[in-house]
Amino acid sequence: MNKRLANILQAPSIILLLIWMVVPLGTTIYFSAIRYHLLYPERTGFVGLANYEFFYTDPAFFTSLLNSLLLVGSVLLISVTLGLAIALLVNRPFFGRGIVRIMLISPFFIMPTVNALLWKNMIMNPIYGLFAFIANLFGATPIDWLSQYPLLSIIIMISWQWTPFAILILITALQSEDKEQKEAAELDGIGFWAQLRYLTLPHLARPIAIILLIQMIFHLSIFAEIFVTTSGGPGTQSTNLTYLIFNQALQGFDIGVASAGGVFAVILANIVAFFLIKIIGKNLVV
Repeated sequence: MNKRLANILQAPSIILLLIWMVVPLGTTIYFSAIRYHLLYPERTGFVGLANYEFFYTDPAFFTSLLNSLLLVGSVLLISVTLGLAIALLVNRPFFGRGIVRIMLISPFFIMPTVNALLWKNMIMNPIYGLFAFIANLFGATPIDWLSQYPLLSIIIMISWQWTPFAILILITALQSEDKEQKEAAELDGIGFWAQLRYLTLPHLARPIAIILLIQMIFHLSIFAEIFVTTSGGPGTQSTNLTYLIFNQALQGFDIGVASAGGVFAVILANIVAFFLIKIIGKNLVV
């Protein structure tokens, strides 16, 4: 009886969640199978897989797909590695630790657009940016980061904003680490790296898995930083799949082709999530 009542009480939220997911996905699939151009609405009609073929034959698609994977992989690697190192440093007691923790976490609460403008105008600007000032200080030629290294610049921006997220999760997880085990290890003369490998990392396995999964979901849809700084350029050097879909939908006015790209993005997200769960799930989550 209690189980049946629980199912009845859960049913509305489950139905709402299914509607929330299925309706937009179904609409996207429908538009991906028709010709729907905002400038020529009278030419609407069923085209089958033609919109998908357009994406498949467009050279920018494979470039944007590779950029998306490089972006996600690089940001995950940088944010988790730096997040772990910084979390271990600030986990030790020292004067002003609370203020330092707040300052380290604060970049995560900056809006993506503000983050992009900050890096574009105050740090990476080749004339009056912080990097240009440092280069001039040492007599070097300033680098125009957004023109010469556009994708790397985007990776740096996003890593700076998302490393605090990893720090926050890992600091919280370190609070529950067994102190007696660490004290016993220190008494036995076990060094820092051995403690990190056999005690700390196994304890942080689940938090690291959560960080990877959550960040992967968000980084596959990165848009604001690219739109504000490089507009996907030069050429398509910093165009990811999300920005390519934006170009087709709101600049090319082709909703059918953009919807086909949206279906590709959903498939890509599920494939990446599947392999992440397969790789880290057995060892980290379970």
